[in-house]
Amino acid sequence: MRKKLAFVGLLAMIAAGCAQVALVHAAENKGSSMKREESKDRKPNEEVATFGAGCFWCVEAVFEQLKGVKRVESGYSGGSVDSPTYEQVCSGQTGHAEVCQIHFDPAVVPYEELLEVFWKVHDPTTLNRQGPDVGTQYRSVVFYHSEEQKKVAEAYMKQLDASGTWSQPIVTQIVPFEKFFAAEAYHQNYFRLHPGQGYCAMVIKPKVTKFKKEFRDKLQSPSK
Repeated sequence: MRKKLAFVGLLAMIAAGCAQVALVHAAENKGSSMKREESKDRKPNEEVATFGAGCFWCVEAVFEQLKGVKRVESGYSGGSVDSPTYEQVCSGQTGHAEVCQIHFDPAVVPYEELLEVFWKVHDPTTLNRQGPDVGTQYRSVVFYHSEEQKKVAEAYMKQLDASGTWSQPIVTQIVPFEKFFAAEAYHQNYFRLHPGQGYCAMVIKPKVTKFKKEFRDKLQSPSK
């Protein structure tokens, strides 16, 4: 028990360090004249999925390796303020969730498979929390882009809830997509660029390793 409590405490410290690192980056980038805009228009033969499942560094690190995914962008959705900053989102006052916008080829990876990955790489039964990350910005949420996505997501969640996979009820929100604001540049490709950072090594890497093992037949080729 002591070892478990110590490990949980270590994760909490790492999470705090993660937030501090991000805030330092934010301070360094305050003077930038680059305006962050909403995600670029999709390309032909692409669809878009928007998921929130805790820290967007974790979500991005998983989905960018999935076959059929063209690009993944970290950002903010579901709030009341346009072009929010990371500090504002962290305050919990804007209502945004940290999300990833996933551009994918449905002929290679259908939306149902994205949902399968989404619900397997995070705990959808903890309200406004993923491990050491706590707050409404870390809520489990599916922002659907069409009635078809809504129908598929609701049916999948109902089936998953009834299967008994989780001992507690799933609390994932399934709500209409409205706006997406790309996160600051230093958040993009974070795990790939900073694999040795504490949060990346202790929290994201084990999640990515588990994902690769379970979905090894659906991974992009190493050369991509």
